[in-house]
Amino acid sequence: MTKTLRIGVLALQGAFVEHIHALSTLRNVEQIGNIVEVRTKEELSTVDALIIPGGESTAIALIAERCGILDDLREFARTKPTWGTCAGLILMAKKATHMKKGGQQLLDALPVTVSRNQFGRQVDSFTIKLSSPCLDDIGAQEGEGNRAPFEYVFIRAPAIVSVDDPEVLPLVQLPPGYGQTEDSENGLLVAVRYRQMLGTSFHPELTDDNRWHQYFVRMALGKN
Repeated sequence: MTKTLRIGVLALQGAFVEHIHALSTLRNVEQIGNIVEVRTKEELSTVDALIIPGGESTAIALIAERCGILDDLREFARTKPTWGTCAGLILMAKKATHMKKGGQQLLDALPVTVSRNQFGRQVDSFTIKLSSPCLDDIGAQEGEGNRAPFEYVFIRAPAIVSVDDPEVLPLVQLPPGYGQTEDSENGLLVAVRYRQMLGTSFHPELTDDNRWHQYFVRMALGKN
């Protein structure tokens, strides 16, 4: 029997509707069953994989704590396929810098250190097209992969400033000069994979290119 995924999108705050739309475009090419808006621990318990969207990481953590789902999210991220985008990446990380006064709750799952708002304020948002080898075999049409550059959208984005486990696989690195500190020689890391976890600084749900969503679904299915 062909396995199908029941995919959840955490719907407490942020760009969850856009992720649901992106997933819905994959129904004809990937093995997706239901797409579920997740707000409660009961809803979380019904899904096979989860996307934590961009938004405001502090707000998502506070709402999750008040809804009594934070510990369940922590356990889910450590054991099942989970993808954090932008604020979701911050939430998944083991460590975060430049947090708001008083700090915030993290899921303590992805062994990286993330710098919040590494690229500046809303007015400093930008897009950049990059070739991405990890996506080259995604979006196959008639047996050929899509090797076109992906348009990366960064909005008040974090960056991964430290990889804290040798099993973390770097996926996308920006060219030098984007959001770097003076002591940084190389371009900043903006996408990583660790076991069943995916973390990205950017917003793929704000483009018409669904290859990152295909990548996550294939990862959750054990295809890549």
